[in-house]
Amino acid sequence: MSGNPSRQDLARALGNFAVDMDNQVGGEAVLQTIINGAVAIVPGVRWAGISLVEGHAIEARVPSDPLVTKLDALQSELDQGPCISVLREQRTVHIKDVAEHTAWPEFAKAALTLGVHCSLSFQLFAKDKLGALNLYGDHPDAFDGDSVLYGEILAQHASVALAGAQASEQFDRALASRDIIGQAKGILMERFGIDDVQAFALLTRLSQETNTRLFEIARLTVETRTKQ
Repeated sequence: MSGNPSRQDLARALGNFAVDMDNQVGGEAVLQTIINGAVAIVPGVRWAGISLVEGHAIEARVPSDPLVTKLDALQSELDQGPCISVLREQRTVHIKDVAEHTAWPEFAKAALTLGVHCSLSFQLFAKDKLGALNLYGDHPDAFDGDSVLYGEILAQHASVALAGAQASEQFDRALASRDIIGQAKGILMERFGIDDVQAFALLTRLSQETNTRLFEIARLTVETRTKQ
């Protein structure tokens, strides 16, 4: 958002952002909308990115610029930085001037080399910890009180939308798995002249004996039939 937007302008922008979030389908679209909203709405933002927790690793997603990816990768490598602190301490981390921040010297040196002079990071969460929204500025003290306020509101909207998108994707994957398993059972029933229960028992036994997920056994069964 260019110039010096009024609180009314920012409130209107946040309302539009919430509507945009509701209209997105799929996790990647939601992530991209979060980044677009952060750059457009939060005063002082030059670059933005999202770091998601994937198991024990932190994965950089939809960065607005390649330098964000570099900073996220560096934080994961060094195990230090604003994103790491947000995820561990579950609080907003505001670095007003990277040059004067001594807690993470290696991260600060790299950030300054890239032209990043301040940062503002928010936790993204719903029931579970999901990740962090990381905002960066190109001069010291680029983020003021309004930046923190609107960033936190945006992060809250984003957390709910992201959690919903992940739940939807999990549901879609579950439906797809059920469909593949159903196809595999049908193939085994036809091939061996067995009923539905026996076909499922056969898939389960193969899964246990080969230490392979049931879905993978079903998928291989369907693929083998398709190639014949």
